[in-house]
Amino acid sequence: MEKIGILYDPIFMLHNPGPDHPESAVRLEAVMEAIDSSRVERIAIKAVPASQEELLLVHDKQYVDYILALEIRDSMQLDLDTAISEHSKEAALKAAGGVIESVRWILDERIKRAFCAVRPPGHHAESDRSMGFCIFNNVALGAAYAISQGVDRVAVIDWDLHHGNGTQNAFYISDKVLYISTHQAPYYPGTGYENERGSGAGIGYNFNIPMPSGSSDADFRGAFDEIIIPELRNFMPEIIFISAGFDAHRDDPLGGLRLTTEFFGEMTRMLVDVANDHSNGRMISVLEGGYSPKALKECVALHIKELSN
Repeated sequence: MEKIGILYDPIFMLHNPGPDHPESAVRLEAVMEAIDSSRVERIAIKAVPASQEELLLVHDKQYVDYILALEIRDSMQLDLDTAISEHSKEAALKAAGGVIESVRWILDERIKRAFCAVRPPGHHAESDRSMGFCIFNNVALGAAYAISQGVDRVAVIDWDLHHGNGTQNAFYISDKVLYISTHQAPYYPGTGYENERGSGAGIGYNFNIPMPSGSSDADFRGAFDEIIIPELRNFMPEIIFISAGFDAHRDDPLGGLRLTTEFFGEMTRMLVDVANDHSNGRMISVLEGGYSPKALKECVALHIKELSN
């Protein structure tokens, strides 16, 4: 079994979007319970804040400067869906920086796999704005950092309920990142159509697989067998990132997809097989959505177990 790096910091619990907001600390409590009760061998990765230089790998300077200059004493809205409070800026910086630190550990060959238990999530954050509970794009920053260190082929698999518009846009003109997203459609944020295939050098490196409400394990298995796994093996990534949202679970209150807990384990296992064959086993999974604490706990427990194989 592989030793798993676990990225976590108590500051993530203190990010408080408000008492009725679905992206609450209860989610992360469930995740940490799953990790703490797991029998996998693991090592703690310290969440260091992302530097301004690192944030600029994906985000515009004007946006980065705006967030860094915020003095938050109470709560405020960054956008319609993204609320922040006193500790949110530090949490966002450590979520982004922690994913980058996980990349460093993997490139330094200290570990091969990592799970980043972070809040706030990231895949909706655009270069110049927050969006959909997300402040900085954690996965995109990790992928961009890997490229900055000489990695030529990075794959990002996004199985969150919602399309990762921010991650797609970060690499839409790049042939160094293969971005593949499964997501409920039509649904928030209204992007992620099949004809969004990339632009310029990035044409053919962006795959969207919209799933209608009610889609099941069998529907997703077909997408993995027919599209995702063949495209990954053809691309031969040097490192694989997972935007690991668990809100496509059948018990999640925000969506209409019907995945079982067991299938999240199956998806993980399929990606581990690709990583073992093409990426020297190197994978980083980063928490995105998932709003049923019970389902989230069960899914993460199985996800962590499969990552260790």
